[in-house]
Amino acid sequence: MSNLDRWKQFTQARIGLGRFGVSISTKDMLRFRMDHAKAKDAVVQEPSWDPIFDQLKLFSKLYGIQHQFVKSQVTSKQEYLLRPDLGRRLSEESKIKLDSSEKGFDLGIVCVDGLSAKAIDENLLLFLEGFLSKIETLHLKLAPLVVAQWGRVAIGDEISEILQSKICLVIIGERPGLSSSDSLGLYLTYEPKVGKTDEARNCISNVRPLGFPLPLACDKAIYLIQESISQKRSGVLLKDQMPKPKQSIDMKEDLSKLKSFREE
Repeated sequence: MSNLDRWKQFTQARIGLGRFGVSISTKDMLRFRMDHAKAKDAVVQEPSWDPIFDQLKLFSKLYGIQHQFVKSQVTSKQEYLLRPDLGRRLSEESKIKLDSSEKGFDLGIVCVDGLSAKAIDENLLLFLEGFLSKIETLHLKLAPLVVAQWGRVAIGDEISEILQSKICLVIIGERPGLSSSDSLGLYLTYEPKVGKTDEARNCISNVRPLGFPLPLACDKAIYLIQESISQKRSGVLLKDQMPKPKQSIDMKEDLSKLKSFREE
């Protein structure tokens, strides 16, 4: 294995691409086009909702948390891509549905398809399984888990405002990159309400097996929730001072290995 191949095993970034004259190799060009197609598919396709709802029923039995399905004001996938503003607000029907629910919770969990159906299909349930098993140890009063179709991050504010949740955690399919079309994003907001802006949120990004690992993302989210409750704030006012996880230690070891590769 060459030194360059050893570097490549640590990243999905496009490094060390082969060249013939001024052009990259056919293999790398085809790989680029395949990744572009995957990213496009992640955006335009819909998540497979039925198996997700089947699993959420099991979560209801295990953790005692009910779930509801709502829609934004968007009426089609094309409109969703062209009108982000409509994805931030609930449809009238969904407002009425939520308004008839019980109110007054510590934490609201809102799952949104966002811009990656693949992230929802492959990573949402895995994340929820780990998260719910850990969050129950905090003994918080959890709002019904809300699944929102064609939503943006801010739709969690309106949902949590209606349900009167003190904190909102939005789990959303992130905009795909050309090497990662399966990432989840987590957004934490204290005292969510319509009109909140992004500086009021804490974000955990690139949550996926080959990015920010799901177990570490669970721990980070729970840490931020505890700090948000304690300090009554979120976003730029809530500093992340969580002790570095073991992965950071492993990353140092990896960097040490990379350094030795360079010196060979």
